[in-house]
Amino acid sequence: MTPTDRSDAAADTLEGGPRRGRVRTPRRGPDTTWAHPTARRGVPLPLLIPALLGLAFLLLPLVALLVRAPWSTMPDQLTSAEVWQALRLSLICATAATAASLVIGVPLAWLLARTDFPGRGFVRALVTLPLVLPPVVGGVALLLALGRNGVVGQWLDSWFGITLPFTTTGVVVAETFVAMPFLVISVEGTLRAADPRYEEAATTLGASRFTAFRRVTLPLIAPGIAAGSVLAWARALGEFGATITFAGNFPGRTQTMPLAVYLALQNNPEAAIALSLVLLAVSITVLAALRDRWMTPS
Repeated sequence: MTPTDRSDAAADTLEGGPRRGRVRTPRRGPDTTWAHPTARRGVPLPLLIPALLGLAFLLLPLVALLVRAPWSTMPDQLTSAEVWQALRLSLICATAATAASLVIGVPLAWLLARTDFPGRGFVRALVTLPLVLPPVVGGVALLLALGRNGVVGQWLDSWFGITLPFTTTGVVVAETFVAMPFLVISVEGTLRAADPRYEEAATTLGASRFTAFRRVTLPLIAPGIAAGSVLAWARALGEFGATITFAGNFPGRTQTMPLAVYLALQNNPEAAIALSLVLLAVSITVLAALRDRWMTPS
């Protein structure tokens, strides 16, 4: 009996019996209607001011780039021989690096997601290390490994006559080194979300593991592969530190767009701004392509 019921019973006793004709309305429980925490609340001023400052800090350099852009001479800047060489080389090398990342990165992601072997966590950490490793350090590591006197590069030079540093192939190698982890992470996450029972069903029907991977798994993880490829391509296109350290900065051979921006900033600032706008447009395109996959709030 609730306190209210006890008080009503006591009142009935004092009045000589239960009160006739009284209609008791049921007590309402607590309001359980839920609303979004910020639906009817204002933003606290101590949070609003730093948030606006952070937004301004991120947007101001981009706005300045657009304001100071030489729009009237933009076509001439982008069609000059030096800029076109850097743009063409960047597109070719970034595409080649993405293709190389697909060939060796997708099987690596499958290995990390579908197999269990000792030290898998350590291997995953090594795969993702280029994400946090300074690009210049990555370029030095590539020189020590694949340079003419490197751990492996000396054998490539003496046995096959292959020299990677300061060549266009070296640009592709450097870009693949820094871009492939983005592809591996995306594909591995998609593989972990995919139901492995489809592959098991295919193998029970007589398909080999590779056939099940090719006919069943690849169509399932195609969106993850596409997203990882876009990220890897964009990362390869914007790579600077590992490229200049491992491949150098030779116009027409190893000078990609970020390197051309750095060089043009000293001699031709308008060309540097034009190339920067191209890279900015590429970045915006990448974000627009991945918006439905990673940018939409749940």
